[in-house]
Amino acid sequence: MVVRVRLLELQTEADSLLATRGIGRAAPDPNLRGWGALLPLEPAALLEGCKQAGLPVLRGATGALAMGSLAQLWAVGRSLADGFEKGAGKALAVELMLRAAAIESNSGKAGLGHASGRMGDHEPPGWVLPRRALTIGRTLVMGIINVTPDSFSDGGRTFDASAAVERGLQLAAEGVDIIDVGGESTRPSGAQPVSMQEELARIGPVVQRLARQANVPISIDTMKSEVARVALDAGAEIVNDVSALAADPAMGALVAERSAGLVLMHMRGTPQTMQTHAEYRDLLGEVIDELAAALARAQQSGIAAERICLDPGYGFAKEAQQSYQLLRRQRELLQLGRPLLAGVSRKSFIGRAVGQGPSERLHGTLSAVALAVANGAAIVRVHDVSAARDAALVADALRTDGASLP
Repeated sequence: MVVRVRLLELQTEADSLLATRGIGRAAPDPNLRGWGALLPLEPAALLEGCKQAGLPVLRGATGALAMGSLAQLWAVGRSLADGFEKGAGKALAVELMLRAAAIESNSGKAGLGHASGRMGDHEPPGWVLPRRALTIGRTLVMGIINVTPDSFSDGGRTFDASAAVERGLQLAAEGVDIIDVGGESTRPSGAQPVSMQEELARIGPVVQRLARQANVPISIDTMKSEVARVALDAGAEIVNDVSALAADPAMGALVAERSAGLVLMHMRGTPQTMQTHAEYRDLLGEVIDELAAALARAQQSGIAAERICLDPGYGFAKEAQQSYQLLRRQRELLQLGRPLLAGVSRKSFIGRAVGQGPSERLHGTLSAVALAVANGAAIVRVHDVSAARDAALVADALRTDGASLP
């Protein structure tokens, strides 16, 4: 049953059929295209208001679908929010307005907006870190440093602390915006958990030296609050938690206490079990709902929304076809009102398309980076910084009709 507002971008026959089946239409329609708003059947005044405003409204047994452009959906939401005095109708109309505004704010713009950006301000949301202001107006590049012996992408080339620091300084020289340091592999198959002591031994000296020497914000890729605490003490400003605060109950309070930036990634289960959870009736709807729940969990821990970035979790509890569907419809995730970080670099779904191993997926990765940026990502997380930065700059120029060009 549809109980809240959700916006969908209907690009294909499959999207249209899924949406109309989702509202319980007896005869699913394959021909809908453009943006639609999934709405509950009650209060009836909400649907009637959409119809009176000129939006086509399809009713089903469990919900309704109002069709229109983002601008039309926003305008109808604002008008109905003003018209309802209180109650469910007003709350749903406000949600419709805010979700449409959050997606529309990224149209013709690239990267992060100002730190004060909010849904409805017609400005992409900013991302606030404790000590540094991130560059706005272009897609940012987060470079990956795996201080592990079993990374899927580099086979442990930066497992040695000195090699990891050297690599981080090289990324900084290539123009990286953020360096993400991780000490525990989360690859979909074969990744084994490591102890807190081992993870601390791996990342501690690397974070400390890069925080002093690289002159860019450092992110710590961990699910353990004690590892995050040590990294933040050493100068890191971002916690990149692939469990979205689910693995360690103390993580949320720590991030709130330190006013750190936070990346919440979509995943089900653990890195060891996640591929057994890659079953979805409605991939985009379930990913959006589960990221919304993670966002609420973070805010309940006292973390301000402006500190939070969302990661769709490409390849995490998702088969290759699901990752491609998510990438194609990624703009829908913008309705949650937070910037998106896309981690597509060298992933297995790219390997499925190009038939190459991780170290040979550069060209495929650059295609995925460009598509992720074109579909609303504000940050891309990559291994190959210089090449990905160029791909993102071209995608930014496309996204902005050249307005981002120097």
